Amino acid sequence: MIRPAAERPRRVAMLSVHTSPLHQPGTGDAGGMNVYIVELARRLAARGIEVEIFTRATSAALPPRVELAPGVLVRHVVSGPYEGLAKEDLPAQLCAFTHGLTRAWAGQRPGHYDLLHSHYWLSGHVGRLAARRWGVPLVHAMHTLAKVKNAGLAAGDTPEPAIRVRGETHIVRAADRLIANTEQEAGELRRHYDADTGRVAVVHPGVDLRRFWPDPAGADAGPDRRPHPVDAEPGPHRTDTARVVASRAAARARLGLPQDALIPLFAGRIQPLKGPDVLLRAVARLLAHRPELRDRLVVPFVGGPSGSGLARPEGLHKLAAALGITDVVLFHPPVGQDRLADWYRAASVLVMPSHSESFGLVAVEAQACGTPVIAARVGGLPVAVRDGRSGVLVPGHDPADYARALARFADDPARSARMGAAAARHARSFGWDATAAATAHVYAEALRERRARGGGA
Repeated sequence: MIRPAAERPRRVAMLSVHTSPLHQPGTGDAGGMNVYIVELARRLAARGIEVEIFTRATSAALPPRVELAPGVLVRHVVSGPYEGLAKEDLPAQLCAFTHGLTRAWAGQRPGHYDLLHSHYWLSGHVGRLAARRWGVPLVHAMHTLAKVKNAGLAAGDTPEPAIRVRGETHIVRAADRLIANTEQEAGELRRHYDADTGRVAVVHPGVDLRRFWPDPAGADAGPDRRPHPVDAEPGPHRTDTARVVASRAAARARLGLPQDALIPLFAGRIQPLKGPDVLLRAVARLLAHRPELRDRLVVPFVGGPSGSGLARPEGLHKLAAALGITDVVLFHPPVGQDRLADWYRAASVLVMPSHSESFGLVAVEAQACGTPVIAARVGGLPVAVRDGRSGVLVPGHDPADYARALARFADDPARSARMGAAAARHARSFGWDATAAATAHVYAEALRERRARGGGA
């Protein structure tokens, strides 16, 4: 039974050490977790739970506090050099971050924060120390797991270090509640980290259905001029192929893309983990067998180098040249969420050959826009994508399998719109309001259990 609202936390301290919610997703280490934190914080605030997000200051020019949304405050904590630190360098700065968090906490009246919610293992390390010191519950979301990532490394990728594995093990033992994106991730927490089943809660991430939907008006209309999809469509939230076709045509016109093209899109951070090379090799194989497709094929990569991809930022460009397909490949820097929605709408299909995904927010965003997905059958993608209905799940990373999947869309151009309509309907089951409600329930359970043990909050 969900507790009365009065017993839920009034204010939550949220930790995002290595990446700021103010950063542009698709750049550096900013990605799906940034979107997750921003959207969750906004929806929690709308439910009456204030959120203060603590993140590492990456510039001396940053103000100490920034209001992200009503009821959501971002606090910049000075910890180590502002610039020049990779994510791998940050464990050495965690003591400094913890000290900065302690100072910010000490400046508030007792009981100002009711609960700590940390994201990713770096934040969890700080969170377990701070929660113990202040006697408040710790709720932690891993987002990715080192042992799972290391078990599915891409060729040439760098394994996660032992310090992370040890850190995650300590966090699992210390957290009052662990939030997993899917049942599979919950099982991985139990299997690889011996997590207590009673402390693991499954909460699916969401999608902003006011931004991502089959919308012929698109980003140029502005969020205030676009109707909510539920309000705009007749019947019980219907999306038909005609709406998808119109949305796609309008988005292609806005982006300057050919109307009759086959457009397999890659969107996200450019790094081996995400498998962008698999898509390039699949396209090369497709053209080797179907050279007549070259004149109507455009393959956009929307995003920037990240993680181990920063070591060879030009690697994907060189691979495209070596494969002889630079004429069909389009590299585009990261874009804001409204413009990203147009790239989704314009695509025939989104391709996600990831080696590991805790969920796959990009897949849900694309489907919400009426675009089917070809994805690896890994992690949370079988939950995000309904195989055979809203997309195609590929068992592995053989480019030949992805080439065959793309060929089916080339042979049946109407297939993209048919599956896209089903994809949009499927994506409506993932809303951030539901994510926030479930997360608030997890908070309530953690607080109740802490108080039952006499720990207070």
